[in-house]
Amino acid sequence: MLMTSEGNERTSSKKNVRRGVPQSVFVASLTLAVIVAFVAGTRSDELYRIVAPVFGVKVAQRDLDVSILKETYRELVSNYDGELDASKLSDGAARGMVEAAGDKHTVFMDGKEAAEFQESLNGDLTGIGAEIGVQNNQPTVLRVINDSPAAKAGLQKGDVFVSVNGESMNGKTAADVAGKVRGDAGTTVKLAMRRGETKQEYAITRAQVNDPSVRWDVVNSVGVMTISRFDEQTGMLARRAAQEFIDKQVKGVVLDLRDNGGGYLTAAQALASVWLNDQVVVTEKTGGKVVDTVKTERHALLGDMKTVVLTNGNTASASEIVAGALQEYGKATLIGEKTYGKGTVQKIVNLSDGRILKVTTARWYTPKGKNITKEGITPDTTIHITKDDANAGKDTQMEAAQSVLAS
Repeated sequence: MLMTSEGNERTSSKKNVRRGVPQSVFVASLTLAVIVAFVAGTRSDELYRIVAPVFGVKVAQRDLDVSILKETYRELVSNYDGELDASKLSDGAARGMVEAAGDKHTVFMDGKEAAEFQESLNGDLTGIGAEIGVQNNQPTVLRVINDSPAAKAGLQKGDVFVSVNGESMNGKTAADVAGKVRGDAGTTVKLAMRRGETKQEYAITRAQVNDPSVRWDVVNSVGVMTISRFDEQTGMLARRAAQEFIDKQVKGVVLDLRDNGGGYLTAAQALASVWLNDQVVVTEKTGGKVVDTVKTERHALLGDMKTVVLTNGNTASASEIVAGALQEYGKATLIGEKTYGKGTVQKIVNLSDGRILKVTTARWYTPKGKNITKEGITPDTTIHITKDDANAGKDTQMEAAQSVLAS
């Protein structure tokens, strides 16, 4: 997922700016007044269709024929044996229309989905604060978020889920277990966990948990920076991690972008700026024409640091922008698996009553002009984590990165 946001303001540092109405604005206003006078009395949608192009807004040249929708609704109400929720029907109609566009990254979200989406972007999660995976064919705690309900209850990395609310978790996937563990804040989930040979039961009250987008540590004189998503805090946290790596005189850095589905374009720009100094990181095109060229900032803290980027099949969008730029500029070696291959940009449009439309507006290209849609980015060294490795808790990709940086 790669997104841009509306309404960003740019300020100027120039002084003695002449105050007044710019000529271009005056001309546009005059043009608008003339157009409005000319079309006075016409329908509002016709007026919008005429005026909008003056301000660079793309509009449909034909109205959407909603007669079949109305006809279907009338017949449904007349014949359906049951209760109908008009709001759900409206959401369903909107969802179907958006899906008919044929782009899986252009989606409609109802109020609940939109709220969950916004929470995921901010790292605000509702649950117990434990990352779940499968090891030795058993659902297991992979990480406990600091200061979370799970941490306060005493859960630890490596604990195995035996049951959730009395239901056996034997043979369940990580997603299955996570679905059972999640719930509304303030509610309680009962867990039976196994640690070694000991079984322990917990009653944990779910709460809202914030998981920062950047985590970092120094392991064997190597800095490890893990980015889980690209949000408004990513750039600031990445620079804090980079400065700590410099202060501790690490001999190299691992940038872990595995399972990172993306986020804000500005956050990808900020992260790339830790390694790239005033260089093009990505170019956006709409209809084959360049609409934006995004460059990094001028203060690359790790510009000369030996770096390895870890990727896998879930490394997508904003993650691919950073990985591709660092690879093409020769700033990092990529290790792991081919990335997802999402080379499009989405805009978030806020609709009525908390609904959201996420719509594809452009394609993005690497510094060398490549769009990676469906192809992904191929790492310099391909290493797959086998099922046996995962069950044993062995991270062969991280081990390879450490080995490269140690040499």
